[in-house]
Amino acid sequence: MGESTKITVEGSSPLENAIKVAFATKDMQSVNAHFGGAKEFVVYKVSKEGFELSEVVKTDTEDMEGDDKTDFKVKALKGINIMYCESIGGTAAAKVIRSGINPMKVQEPRAIEDILKELVVMLKNNPPPWVKKAMNIQTKNDPRLERWTVE
Repeated sequence: MGESTKITVEGSSPLENAIKVAFATKDMQSVNAHFGGAKEFVVYKVSKEGFELSEVVKTDTEDMEGDDKTDFKVKALKGINIMYCESIGGTAAAKVIRSGINPMKVQEPRAIEDILKELVVMLKNNPPPWVKKAMNIQTKNDPRLERWTVE
C-alpha cells in the first residue's frame, strides 16, 4: 500500500489569515510534476505578510492503481487550500475540488518562489472571494454583494 509522510517545519513567526498552498515538485524548487505522478508536495503558508515553509508531504503511490492513487493523494493533502501542478486529469481535478482544494495548473515548470511572491501581492491587493473565504476574511465593500441582498 502507498506511504505518506508529512515532514512539518516549525515557523518562525505566525502568519495571520494564512492559506496553505501545495506545489507538486520533483526538486523542491519548481512546480514540475503531474498531480498523479508527484511523489512530493512542498507546502507553504502564505499571507499578506509573506510566506514560510510549512511541511513537505511525501507520497508514494507506485504500488497503487487508478482511483486509489488519487484518493490517497487527496487525503494526504487534507487542509490545503490551493495546489499547483503541471497537469491534472479531469477525474482527479473533480476529486481535488470536492475535497476543498483549488487545483492550479502551470503552463510550464515555474519556480515556486515566484508563485509565492505573486500570491503575496495578490493577497495584499484584492484577492478573489474564494481566497478571502479560505483566509476567513469577511468580504466588505464588494458591489457584487448588493445583488444578493434581500430588501
